[in-house]
Amino acid sequence: MAKVSRHLSRVLSRQEVQRLFTAARTLRSRTLLMTTYAAGLRVGEVCTLKLADIESAPDRMCLKVCNGKGGKDRYTLLSPRLLDTLRLYWQRHHPHIWLFPNRLGSGPIDIKQAQRLYGAARDAAGLGKQGGIYTLRHSFATHLLESGVDIHTIQRLLGHGHVSTTMRYFHLAHSRLIGTTSPLELLDP
Repeated sequence: MAKVSRHLSRVLSRQEVQRLFTAARTLRSRTLLMTTYAAGLRVGEVCTLKLADIESAPDRMCLKVCNGKGGKDRYTLLSPRLLDTLRLYWQRHHPHIWLFPNRLGSGPIDIKQAQRLYGAARDAAGLGKQGGIYTLRHSFATHLLESGVDIHTIQRLLGHGHVSTTMRYFHLAHSRLIGTTSPLELLDP
């Protein structure tokens, strides 16, 4: 069985995610945060994305995640809005190999730097101190679940080996709990 956390993780509302992106100080940090959320990536996965991992053909828009957790490769979402942002980012910064290179351009951005970019945007957006960049992955999964995407699709997008790992997002989907009709209401009066 997969290990499941016993505490509820922080999930940002859609409005909070938008505030976070708006509060990001640079196009680079906004693009990194948007990519993390839009594709449901782990911090290590967004840091090691390469330009070659972006498949933007209209019939196959996706991001390839190479060597994700457990050394697994997978494909995940590439939305048209994210693609527009990535193109703008590329026009201004011209990365060569790594989508988000380190300062020297010799390798990918450091995970701690990505976490600092998230923390700075979170603080500037007034979202409190709770939660790190992983909050964007939780929010991605929860928002998909709330919009009706089935759990097995979410499992594949997140790269989870066990559906039990993905099931924790049912606990995070607050609107599912609030919007659920009691069986009492289904009975004849």
